[in-house]
Amino acid sequence: MRTYLFIKVKVEHDAKEKPEKLGAELCRQLLKNYIVREAELSNHSQADD
Repeated sequence: MRTYLFIKVKVEHDAKEKPEKLGAELCRQLLKNYIVREAELSNHSQADD
C-alpha cells in the first residue's frame, strides 16, 4: 500500500539562500529513507512572520 503525505515545512534561511535549493536538499534527504519512494518540491511561499 502507498499513501501520499503532504507535509508543510517552515525553515529559516539567509536571504541569499534559494528556497528551491533548500527544498531539493530536503527531498534528497527524504529519499535516503528506504520507505520514501518519491519526493518533490511542488511550491514555496514566504512566511509573513
